[in-house]
Amino acid sequence: MSRLRPPMLLLLVVLLVAGGARGQAAVSAPAAEPLVIGQTFTIQSKVLGETRRLNVFVPSGYAESTTLRLPVLYMPDGGLAEDFLHVAGLVQVLVGNGAMRPFILVGIENTERRRDLTGPTTNEKDKKIAPRVGGSAAFRRFILEELMPDVKRRYRTTTETAIVGGSLAGLFVVETLLLEPDLFDTYLAFDPSLWWNNELLASQASTLLQGAGRTPKVLCLATSSNGEIEAPVGQLTQALGHHTPKNITWHHQHMPQETHQTIYHPAALQAFRVVFKPLPTPAPAAR
Repeated sequence: MSRLRPPMLLLLVVLLVAGGARGQAAVSAPAAEPLVIGQTFTIQSKVLGETRRLNVFVPSGYAESTTLRLPVLYMPDGGLAEDFLHVAGLVQVLVGNGAMRPFILVGIENTERRRDLTGPTTNEKDKKIAPRVGGSAAFRRFILEELMPDVKRRYRTTTETAIVGGSLAGLFVVETLLLEPDLFDTYLAFDPSLWWNNELLASQASTLLQGAGRTPKVLCLATSSNGEIEAPVGQLTQALGHHTPKNITWHHQHMPQETHQTIYHPAALQAFRVVFKPLPTPAPAAR
């Protein structure tokens, strides 16, 4: 029978000890747990003929109460791989430090983004950006007829609603204000893609604004250094300056230091502070 030489015997001992240590570490290390930041559910949409996923963030204080009701902020591009996480973070921080009123955030995850967020177009270049475009009217129907009622069933909400979006989602936000203004109370659009359909929506803004109804509305616009956005947004702000109904309050912030890719987060930070700032505390009644 052959014998192990001392160097080989030493190596075997080292390997056995190391292997045992690794095994012990694997056994004793606690298992990782999921990191939960909100809730998620799906709706089988008859309007759109597909299943849609919704992601929800509820600020601190809601779960601890049985009576607290909150307004709802809806956001297209609301998937976990889209804009939901960073907007939820803004809501958490701003509500936590008292710079913003608490809102329930409802992110609408995309299936066919360029279909849902665009209206019809006669521009051939527009039609080439996706297999299907021009579905914004159906997407609004989904929000009104299916999503909003479901959110009201699941959560304690007030009647106040808002919508936030950038780029094509910003286009959808502006289009909704001009075509169906009573769907939301507050509209926030960052670098809205108003170049769509040969800038038709912007060119019709003066006329469309006259159908904005009588209930109070707030519009908050932000634009970056993107030159493609500048002209149609300029048409819109000019129309707002000359033809805004008394029930619409609007803000526009130009952020030339930002690009189309970077504007969403800093614009949302500023917009939430402006349009969702906490309401003044009523003075105590005189005795």
